[in-house]
Amino acid sequence: MNRILIIFIFALLVIGSVVVYGRQSQSVAPPAAPQGGSQPTVAPKTFNIRAANFSFTPNKITVKQGDRVKVNLTSVGGVHDWVVDEFNARTSRISDGQSASVEFVADKVGTFEFYCSIGNHRQMGMVGKLIVN
Repeated sequence: MNRILIIFIFALLVIGSVVVYGRQSQSVAPPAAPQGGSQPTVAPKTFNIRAANFSFTPNKITVKQGDRVKVNLTSVGGVHDWVVDEFNARTSRISDGQSASVEFVADKVGTFEFYCSIGNHRQMGMVGKLIVN
């Protein structure tokens, strides 16, 4: 009788361990990957901005919080760049006829100034507004 009781208790322990382990591994399992093997990518909101001496065209862009933003800057006169400090976004410096791009995520809501950081261009009015709703 004692031998049957020991086998019964052992069987309960094994079954209980399997049940508990199965529940734990289900709760920490990573989410299933979408079919095709990769996450879908969202295309950035793209803005083509022209930089002339002391102005950007357009000088206002509006996006939604969480949007990926791509700015394509083209210089149509002089040496320029495009900077928005709050998103640590900056193009390289470009000369007349050249282009540069920067991409970032607009993860803060508000109105932010973008500007040209070359010499005194910002002080001369080479600024614009990035509005994130």
